[in-house]
Amino acid sequence: MRVQIDQEKCCGAGSCVLSAPEVFDQREEDGIVVLLDAAPPAELHDAVREAAAICPAAAITVEQVERV
Repeated sequence: MRVQIDQEKCCGAGSCVLSAPEVFDQREEDGIVVLLDAAPPAELHDAVREAAAICPAAAITVEQVERV
């Protein structure tokens, strides 16, 4: 899994941090999302997908990466 964020789209709702705090954080000054782990371990994939799905600004993109 590869995770990308678009800080320009982020509205600072924080739902991503609540869903996957190991992967997302927020900047202190304005609440904009900060990506902590662009390639999270498998046990966090469901939480990351949920964070992307509930993001009100659609600022999170999740891409499934095939391992060879």
